[in-house]
Amino acid sequence: MNNIKEVDICCGLAWGDEAKGKIVSYLSKNGEYDFVCRWAGGNNAGHTIYINGTKFKTHLIPSGIFYGIKSIIGPDCVVNIDAFFEELIYLEQNGFNTDLIKISPRAHIVTEEHINEDKSKYSGKLGTTSRGIAPCYRDKYARTGTRAFEIKELQEYIWDENLYGKVLCEGAQGFWLDINYGNYPYITSSNPLPYGACSLGFSPKLIRNIYGACKIYDTRAGTDPEFPEILLKNPELELLGILGEEYGTTTGRKRITNWLNVNKLIEAIDKSGTTHVIISKCDIVDRAKLFKFYNDNILEKYNTLDKMKKALNTILLNRCRYLKTIIYSDNHENIDLNQLI
Repeated sequence: MNNIKEVDICCGLAWGDEAKGKIVSYLSKNGEYDFVCRWAGGNNAGHTIYINGTKFKTHLIPSGIFYGIKSIIGPDCVVNIDAFFEELIYLEQNGFNTDLIKISPRAHIVTEEHINEDKSKYSGKLGTTSRGIAPCYRDKYARTGTRAFEIKELQEYIWDENLYGKVLCEGAQGFWLDINYGNYPYITSSNPLPYGACSLGFSPKLIRNIYGACKIYDTRAGTDPEFPEILLKNPELELLGILGEEYGTTTGRKRITNWLNVNKLIEAIDKSGTTHVIISKCDIVDRAKLFKFYNDNILEKYNTLDKMKKALNTILLNRCRYLKTIIYSDNHENIDLNQLI
């Protein structure tokens, strides 16, 4: 671990589905990183990657695999063995080198019992993904769980826990799904915040940049009183959802759409220590000609996307302590190179 030069982190600033996969994909392209690592969650997450126009999806395996980079599933992740091997086959069939994929020996195993319990107790009431994540984490902290190194099927994939060079950490879910900061109990069972990445075994002093992902409007999959179903009846928000194809990568569930809440975004940026915020789906509001966001509970409206961006820049740069750069994205595959510093 002493050979690590620096660490960059990509995290979600909202309720997941913020295009983190696109950001990690872009950052991985330049060949700068020796590792791309997931630090939390399981196959309840979903990342969509476009490479030369072709769409790929992963749920557990880090996006570095698409660029020939060692890809680590960290100690605070939970692993469904069947889902893991299904993803390996999918990647192999598409020509990617799965020898680069390793699992922390400390990661915990999601069992069929965990999945059945999730389906029967939590998915209906709390809107979980029915992937057995919460029961698995419960058993981890009750110290009754099973760890990856105990499973014979995974032996060839067990990580030696050695990191070196430059490391990129890939987040799952988002700030407002964090078990501490989200709208409890309508949250995930892990820590999507960047400090959780240190569970991979490095000092926080090694962190260089934190890339925070959000959209120019808010969306939420699953149950949450802060996103009441009445929002689905708002024709303008419905249009954003249709144009933005707002369906969950993992479950296919329709996401509830709302206007961007700038105050929650500011809190997420500040508490996560985000240095570079990437705001995606700008093309969607431009196509819909709907330029609105909530600021101090007032719905502000603008005539053009440029005016909306200018207002957001002023608010965020004045009120976010660590923020250096705001990047607007209207492309599902790339980020504008000229914006990223």
